[in-house]
Amino acid sequence: MRSLLLQIFYSVRSERMLIEQLQYNLLFRWFVGMEMEEAVWNHAVYSKNRERLLNEEIAESFFRRVLERAKPYMADEHFTVDGTLIEAWASQKSFRPKDGTGKPPGQGGEVDFRGEKRKNQTPESTTDPDARLFTKSSGSQAKLSYMGHVLMENRNGLLVQTFLTEATGRAERDAAMLMAEAIPQGKRVTLGGDKNYDTQEFVRELRGMNITPHVAQNTTKRRSAVDERTTRHAGYEVSQRKRKRVEQSFGWMKMVGMLKKVKLRGIDKVGWLFTFAGAAYNLCRLRNLMART
Repeated sequence: MRSLLLQIFYSVRSERMLIEQLQYNLLFRWFVGMEMEEAVWNHAVYSKNRERLLNEEIAESFFRRVLERAKPYMADEHFTVDGTLIEAWASQKSFRPKDGTGKPPGQGGEVDFRGEKRKNQTPESTTDPDARLFTKSSGSQAKLSYMGHVLMENRNGLLVQTFLTEATGRAERDAAMLMAEAIPQGKRVTLGGDKNYDTQEFVRELRGMNITPHVAQNTTKRRSAVDERTTRHAGYEVSQRKRKRVEQSFGWMKMVGMLKKVKLRGIDKVGWLFTFAGAAYNLCRLRNLMART
């Protein structure tokens, strides 16, 4: 677990390179707890233990332990939710119809998909069946992806919850509802979000849970579900400024934590890595916050 934290902190792109670093890097050896002349394990240890130890339950337990240390720096009233696409470790060529139909591969295994409709209802990736073809913006390329979701507290930008789902149009709102249900009850809280969360159903469900929806208004050819009852308060504007901080966590996990294109396959393994990277991000934030005080 400690060596995998080092892999994320220092963006070591493979487990073979991580073991190589442990051979000679005294800082890495000290952090893991190894003696100077102690033999390093084989890189295959990670693959063999991924099913037994490196799973979502262990990652969630570690994530909660980090949150316990971060409690003095966390807010308990104002939160932000957001989602991001995580590109799967599978190529477009692996996206084939489940019934075996479709154009056969040509010379060199290349497949010409021109003129062929590709939807998630019929084909799936032969490399990673859990990945879904999806794009978050019109005009951009659809890629085989997962969708990672986080709940962030607005005071210092610490992640409170992480969640990984298949990439679908409703995934962000559905995951946000699940994470909102886990917020401790007893006081009125606010939940910020971007325009994708501005729907009548989502806003109504939040208000039924005694949560004030501070989501951005989407007024493009439609009427926003968030009215002046919410927007007239100064706190709404503050939430709109604070919610953009969640992009920092996504940027860190993708660029430093190497989640831009994940190298694991299957929703369980990718979900473990997403939660583990979220805990690593909190540790970095916690280090900076403790240094200030």
